Amino acid sequence: MSVHMTGQSVGATGMRLRHGPSGAELVTAAPVDNGGDGSSFSPTDLCAVSLGACASTIVRLYAARAGISLAGVRFEVDKEMSAAPPRRIARLTVTYWFDTTCDATDFTKLERAARTCPVRLTLGPDVEVVEQFQRETAA
Repeated sequence: MSVHMTGQSVGATGMRLRHGPSGAELVTAAPVDNGGDGSSFSPTDLCAVSLGACASTIVRLYAARAGISLAGVRFEVDKEMSAAPPRRIARLTVTYWFDTTCDATDFTKLERAARTCPVRLTLGPDVEVVEQFQRETAA
């Protein structure tokens, strides 16, 4: 199954992206350190945040299928670009917080599920992925 998406330039370094099936749109901008204005997510920012969004989604789907109580997931991701050319993502550091009261065995299952997300598996060995998983319960 394929998903059709499009992009069209906007301004000096931006791109308007359109998701074909839903019609949703977003605009990217080149980062300041690469000659842009940094006014929005850069394409590599989208890659980085996609890792967190994908893993979080996989965890929620897995928990629902496995009957593991999971009220929500949140994450933070830091992206580091390579110092030497070619310009690329070198490291992604992600912390996930699972809002759950599940036991340690089920928590480990949620961690394993997160590591199976398609974005993580697509990144390959040239991108270092550092992950932490925390328990968080709503007050």
